Amino acid sequence: MSRRNQTSRKGRGKPSGNARQEKDYGNSKSRRRSKAVECEGTLSMTREGFAFLVVTKQNGAEPVEDIFLPARKLNGALHGDLVRVAVISRNARDGKKKEGEVVQILERSKRPYIGILQLVDKQAYVITDSKNMPFDIEVMRGKLAGAQNGEKVAILVTGWNNKNNLPLGKVLDVLGLPGENNTEMHAILAEFGLPYRFSEEVEKQAEEISAEIPGDELRQRRDFRDIPTFTIDPADAKDFDDALSIRHSDKKGAQWEVGVHIADVSYYVAPDTLIDTSAFERGNSVYLVDRTVPMLPEKLSNNLCSLRPGEEKLCFSAVFELNDQGQVLSRWFGRTVIRSASRMSYEEAQAVLNGVENVSTAGSGPVPREIREGLAVLHKLAGKLRDERFQKGAIAFERPEVKVRVDETGKPLAVIVKETIDSNWLIEEFMLLANKEVAAFVAGKKSPAFVYRVHEPPAEDKMTAFRDFVFHFGYNMKKTKTTRDYARELNKLLDKAREKPEAGGIVIMALRSMARAHYTTHNVGHYGLAFDNYTHFTSPIRRYSDLMVHRLLALYLRGGQSADQGALETRCLHLSQREQLAMDAERASIKYKMVEYMQDKVGSEFNGTISGLTEWGMYVELDETLIEGMIPVREMTDDYYVFEKESYTLTGTHTGRHFELGQRVRVMVERANLEQKQLDYKLIN
Repeated sequence: MSRRNQTSRKGRGKPSGNARQEKDYGNSKSRRRSKAVECEGTLSMTREGFAFLVVTKQNGAEPVEDIFLPARKLNGALHGDLVRVAVISRNARDGKKKEGEVVQILERSKRPYIGILQLVDKQAYVITDSKNMPFDIEVMRGKLAGAQNGEKVAILVTGWNNKNNLPLGKVLDVLGLPGENNTEMHAILAEFGLPYRFSEEVEKQAEEISAEIPGDELRQRRDFRDIPTFTIDPADAKDFDDALSIRHSDKKGAQWEVGVHIADVSYYVAPDTLIDTSAFERGNSVYLVDRTVPMLPEKLSNNLCSLRPGEEKLCFSAVFELNDQGQVLSRWFGRTVIRSASRMSYEEAQAVLNGVENVSTAGSGPVPREIREGLAVLHKLAGKLRDERFQKGAIAFERPEVKVRVDETGKPLAVIVKETIDSNWLIEEFMLLANKEVAAFVAGKKSPAFVYRVHEPPAEDKMTAFRDFVFHFGYNMKKTKTTRDYARELNKLLDKAREKPEAGGIVIMALRSMARAHYTTHNVGHYGLAFDNYTHFTSPIRRYSDLMVHRLLALYLRGGQSADQGALETRCLHLSQREQLAMDAERASIKYKMVEYMQDKVGSEFNGTISGLTEWGMYVELDETLIEGMIPVREMTDDYYVFEKESYTLTGTHTGRHFELGQRVRVMVERANLEQKQLDYKLIN
């Protein structure tokens, strides 16, 4: 039975007036209202039953934002549905948002809900814990997909049961028993519409790809097999899609030839094959806490394409001639063959940079002398490239990365704050260089269609709001004439705040004030990196965008005609959306494991820092692990607290007690809710 109502399946979050929705609104029929502005958009629903409309199209003259829809006026529409809403013109009172009513459900969301199947009197229901679903979901007859009572499932809402006043759906996938690690990780993937296995047909096609490289293919490629080449990746990585080579240059004015060698996935994966279609649909690999869900089948990602040491591998390379100041004097792009001499982890590479003698790697044994010497040169060159970027106004966002260490069963053992070391940004700088130079090469031609990675400058109102926000912490950011000057001022601010308690919150708010980077054929540059041209070229094993870039670059290198821009733009939109879903899933898996890690610490006290404030509560990050939890305002019963948006504070109306970003507090772990991936803290003293 429903947890909210053990006697009636209709009781959970029941808004009035929904029983008629499919008859009046669930198809092409719609209700017309006079003197109303009609808008189309996507619903953002709450567990309490009301919703807001995110407007995507307006059919009236006046702009419409933040349209509030009471539960009684949703007429059966649910979270993520594309709907048409009528907004009655009225005077805004008491600062309330405009209200609307759903007049037509244009398209049901294709995102499934995750929940527990319950069989009651020959009827089946899925009990969800989604923050966006106020109902239990009735399973249509014959649509159980073999699920058993008590199992966790993914269910897609397809309609509405007028008799029971509940959404109707069909089970898409049986995930397993609640609480088991595989079940919960698969549930996270299913929640975001991400696959966790390949079809038999895709796996079969991958297995049929030959590992033998024809001699004719090798002879057509530039040969780097005898040039010192190596990879640097995380210690637990299995797919190595980039390598670096270095040797003295014989070009006039240049001292060094640096090769950025990227796995040539396009050699093995032809367009429009089953593998290619599957990779495009996935968009990218997904990295959960305890596993990687690859974009390509394992034979490709971990074997044929992976630049493993001691093996001949096909690459698409960007080769640069540089002087000692890190200036690029010439560049070459083309297909190559390499043989990596060393596979290092970041920690092992750092040991080499630190001068540790006789470093031996877990992946390939002792690091050869020429690799050690080349790594030292690359470190200096990377420093020059990095300095140049920041001089041009690249933004230095630095936020600690947290890693959850788990055992072989997925049980969290520790939460570790990772330190960024020089070997991390050494690799990053040369990947950035390759991405930038490939984009600049194509942009310099006669405007062929291409896939760019862009990041627009922040809007004026966002910059003003952020200046006002940091002013309350004693930081005075100058008003600038250009967005590039604003970036330089932002860097100065971030540097000043680096060691302050409020630093983490300021970085978060600065990121929120920025646009989101995405893929498009319209080249507007990358604001955060201070590049006029930028793309993604360096990770085709795990990003489909990079595979597209490889194919386009090969096309233009051989003088081919421009690809169809409209078709590329459609693909760019899809890939940007898939990237966001993957990031959301990754965060959800980290949050889940953090909550699981804290379950045996309920009742324990920790020191922390206020990392966020809202009208419903304040968020606190614990000192040692950066695990964030919330202190609900409703449980701060010593006073009535009011959230001041301008100053970003919570203040008690009677005592004047004051909480602000970066403030040190002591908290007790009150609740650890795994289903909702939520931690609640209680303020001590």
